[in-house]
Amino acid sequence: MAAAKKPAAKKVVAKKKPAVKKVVAKKPVVKKVATKKPAAKKVVAVKPSGVKKPRAKKVKEPVVSQNDLDKARATANSEPWVAILNVDLDPANISSGSVSLDWNDHFIAKLVRAGYKGTDVEMVDQWFGTLCRNVLQENWEQDQADPTNRK
Repeated sequence: MAAAKKPAAKKVVAKKKPAVKKVVAKKPVVKKVATKKPAAKKVVAVKPSGVKKPRAKKVKEPVVSQNDLDKARATANSEPWVAILNVDLDPANISSGSVSLDWNDHFIAKLVRAGYKGTDVEMVDQWFGTLCRNVLQENWEQDQADPTNRK
């Protein structure tokens, strides 16, 4: 028998695997830095510019007008009191406007004793109308009493 031929061995070549990089998370490196202590400094008081110290808030006292003082005084003395607070005139018609009045309870009581009827505002309105008519009538009578003004 003849020697059997062995089949030719195939040459096996190992393929190189591509190189895979392994990524490894690195810890942050903390470097120690030698620090110097600052030299002691002298403390000098310096007034900061533009910075104001907070001040204690002042309590504002209510503003009291002279009319309020007069009204309180008259009321305390049980006296009637009335005052003109303001006069508003229409700029387009100077003959038209309004008058604001203030009064105390003793003034209202005096109006009631004088025969005025209605609410406080109605009685004061009636009184003021009567007052204005009386002023006009008196001016007219004085004007007529002057001999140069008679016709």
